[in-house]
Amino acid sequence: MTPSTVVELGRVAVEVTLLVATPMFLAALVTGLVVSIFQAATQINEMTLTFVPKLVAMFLTLVIAGPWMLTLLTDYMRRLFESIPAIIG
Repeated sequence: MTPSTVVELGRVAVEVTLLVATPMFLAALVTGLVVSIFQAATQINEMTLTFVPKLVAMFLTLVIAGPWMLTLLTDYMRRLFESIPAIIG
């Protein structure tokens, strides 16, 4: 196993991780922004008001984007397992 192979495996792993995490991060970011604007407009500073909508948005995102994320992860793992013989010898 050469250093370039290790770097390539690490790069692809980070890329897949970012692709899988992006929908959840975007849902939390957009929901947090909307709730913050609502709190600033109404001057309501309740901590549960920020937590519960983010939780619901992330759950809905997981339900909607979950199959795509699972397919992406399983494809990566399949390619990784299939490349083991080429990596070892």
